[in-house]
Amino acid sequence: MEIWINPACSKCRSALTLLDAEGADYTVRRYLEEVPSEDEIRDVLDRLGLEPWDIARTQEAAAGELGLKEWARDAASRSRWIAALAGHPELIQRPIITADDGTAVVARTDEAVRDALSR
Repeated sequence: MEIWINPACSKCRSALTLLDAEGADYTVRRYLEEVPSEDEIRDVLDRLGLEPWDIARTQEAAAGELGLKEWARDAASRSRWIAALAGHPELIQRPIITADDGTAVVARTDEAVRDALSR
């Protein structure tokens, strides 16, 4: 399993603490430093069963600069959203855990982390 984190994020630190307490085998990806490609974002979205606008942090400064809140949320706009997430990784919701069974979760709660561990 891999967890995408921002070390400055309290939710990410909580998820790591829980993973460690459970003795989980995982890899940390600091996604602001190791920026995911558009293909990696597509893969994670498929694993999550979500669309890019579902994992976009629309309150970030970059979202305001891009006018993200006004962007269409439809199939025709999907590539534009993915490009924005790849170009501005701070817009990606965190933490994201990719589970060993091929799924993923946005692990903002202890329950979500435990869900990923159970897969």
